[in-house]
This record gives sequence, C-alpha cells and structure tokens, in this order.
Amino acid sequence: MRFFWTFFWSFLLVQMLTYVVSSMTPGAKFEFMPGVVVSLGVTVLIYIAAAVIPNEPVEQH
Repeated sequence: MRFFWTFFWSFLLVQMLTYVVSSMTPGAKFEFMPGVVVSLGVTVLIYIAAAVIPNEPVEQH
C-alpha cells in the first residue's frame, strides 16, 4: 500500500508542477505523459533514498 500512496502523491505533485510550468512558459502546452514519466522517476528516487538512509539510531557520536 505504501508503494501506491507514494506513487499517488508524486504523480499528483509532478502533474501539478508540469501544469504550472507549462502555463507560465510562453507558447508551451500541457502534456500529460512527460509528467507520468517524471513521477515514476521521482517515486523510484524516493524509494532509493529511503533504502540508503539508515533506520536504526547511532550508537556512538
């Protein structure tokens, strides 16, 4: 379920960002598929970052 929600929120946020940037750029139109591809990439990067960051507390500072 966490995979779904991570993709869901990254999808919504990336699509919103794509829409805002395309509407601010003169002559550009909103396209759906580049946002989908970027949101998949963002989801993968989030899971890679979560796997790399340690979960357990540090024993010695």
